[in-house]
Amino acid sequence: MSTDDKKSTFNDVEQYLEKDPENLMTLRNQQNIPKSYIDGLKHDRWDSRNARAGDYMRVASIPAAVYDQWLREGFDALKEPPKEILKRLRDQNLDAFITTNKRV
Repeated sequence: MSTDDKKSTFNDVEQYLEKDPENLMTLRNQQNIPKSYIDGLKHDRWDSRNARAGDYMRVASIPAAVYDQWLREGFDALKEPPKEILKRLRDQNLDAFITTNKRV
């Protein structure tokens, strides 16, 4: 994933065919994530300390490229409990997409 702000949108996943050193073709998925969006998520995470949690609480904002990868790995974030989603984000060093500091 790129955090380059020069591209106009961040929700489109681009696909590329690449040759690796052994001349094997690999399909690469890439999604542009603007730094301003990441900064907004950081702000949301900080603000979550003072926000009152109701029946529904936003815990993460998962990019489409990450969600697609997880589906290929057999992990459907739409069916998993929030605790497992947060654990997976942390395990993969994707903490920037966590939008709450509250215990889930």
